[in-house]
Amino acid sequence: MINALAQCLNGLPYDETRLDVQALQRSLANNKQGCLAFGLSEDMLQTSIQRRWTLLQAIYPQLNGLCCDTFGWKKVPLETAWQLWLPLALNLTDAHATLQRPIIQGILGGQGTGKTSLGAILSLILTYLGQTVCSISIDDIYKTYADRQILKKSDPRLIWRGPPGTHDVELGLKVLRGIKSIDDQAFIKVPRFDKAAWQGEGDRTQPEILQRPSIVLFEGWFVGTRPIAPETFDHAPAPITTEADRAFARDTNERLWEYLPLWDELDRLMVLYPTNYRMSQQWRREAEQKMRASGQDGMSDDQINQFVTYFWQSLHPELFITPLLTNSKYVDLVVEIDSNHSPCAIYSPSS
Repeated sequence: MINALAQCLNGLPYDETRLDVQALQRSLANNKQGCLAFGLSEDMLQTSIQRRWTLLQAIYPQLNGLCCDTFGWKKVPLETAWQLWLPLALNLTDAHATLQRPIIQGILGGQGTGKTSLGAILSLILTYLGQTVCSISIDDIYKTYADRQILKKSDPRLIWRGPPGTHDVELGLKVLRGIKSIDDQAFIKVPRFDKAAWQGEGDRTQPEILQRPSIVLFEGWFVGTRPIAPETFDHAPAPITTEADRAFARDTNERLWEYLPLWDELDRLMVLYPTNYRMSQQWRREAEQKMRASGQDGMSDDQINQFVTYFWQSLHPELFITPLLTNSKYVDLVVEIDSNHSPCAIYSPSS
């Protein structure tokens, strides 16, 4: 299938015999979980193949430039494009046409799962499809530097920004609700955060003024996670091992209640889930090593271990993210990520 796509994209005209549409149809038909994830019944496969192919032909030059020039990839990962990027963009476009209002797509994913690249690629495809896209990170609604200093004095355990409690939830609600309520031609202020300010502690910067978007991509490392029963921490996995660890985990869990109104503004939630959550530690190490090699400041391996351990102690993936993979009430789409940062399974919890 992918060889046929690659041949056609290497300057060859559209030709059904060369493309082998039947092979594409078999590929989709055999991927029943992927079809169900995007709401495709068997009688919709042919139309889906044609829509994906037409779209891929149209945006391939721009997509190739983004993947190779911006991300430094050797080539467009056609399997990922065919099975994830294209159907997801088309699905969001169809949802917007049905609802006739902005769609808020939540994206939950940790370090190295591809949130940034997915957001940029979806923005490119959706823009071609006539959508206006706004990408917002949960980082953009951090509390100000001054407010976080006050917070740190009241709870010294909040040594890093990131865990629940370090965000301005009301600001996030104001933005998402504002996007839904204003007119199509109106403009809205979208908060932005400068991570380099205050020697890396970060602070708010000037908001971005944008016309009302039709699609909002709202991403973050714990977007959509929900509080769990406090007694769960009595027998929590490592690195929640001491009574102090358990107290911090319980308090962080309690702060999640403040975020539920924000999650309620999401129309959809997808989870980018590593097949082994511990891979995020290695991915973070690789990212920091690249930064240091390029002459930028980066954390040492010991600092990385402390950093990752801190976040696992605040919201442990096994307790807060793994249960979402089978929870169709809150999650629409799961994309499992392998050790090469590539999707290896795509499904809906409802299937």
